[in-house]
Amino acid sequence: MITPLAAGSPAPDVSLFDQHGESISLSDLKGKKVLFYFYPKAMTPGCTVQAQGLRDIKAELDAHNVVTLGVSIDPVKRLGKFIERDSLNFTLLSDEDHAAADAFGVWGEKKFMGKVYDGLHRISFLINEEGVIEHVFNKFKTKTHHEVVLDYLNNK
Repeated sequence: MITPLAAGSPAPDVSLFDQHGESISLSDLKGKKVLFYFYPKAMTPGCTVQAQGLRDIKAELDAHNVVTLGVSIDPVKRLGKFIERDSLNFTLLSDEDHAAADAFGVWGEKKFMGKVYDGLHRISFLINEEGVIEHVFNKFKTKTHHEVVLDYLNNK
């Protein structure tokens, strides 16, 4: 069972490599809201639909001062291919050793087609300008994730 960090918790200051191999730290983004979303694997159907939804609402996220960072255990090279293939307009981060997933409490037991294994859970964190988790999105479908995020931002 996983125990994701809750709203009100300080976001761990993780540093990960982006699709260009450059290091990005959450502390570098203080002063902006960050949608730090964990997804299992680049270029799979559900993860693609989720990323495309976020791509398509970038202007609305920008209006709310939100920077989107997608995090998976994929290697840097695969992230670049995902961005290019789907014309993604936000940053993807590589968490190959799942240290960030561990820090946020989203790495743990999963079940798929009768198999049990450890993996990355699809959970998103909205981190406020001070680096504190403002909201946790953990109940959504991949195709409506972007709508759930936008609804929260528009109605808070």
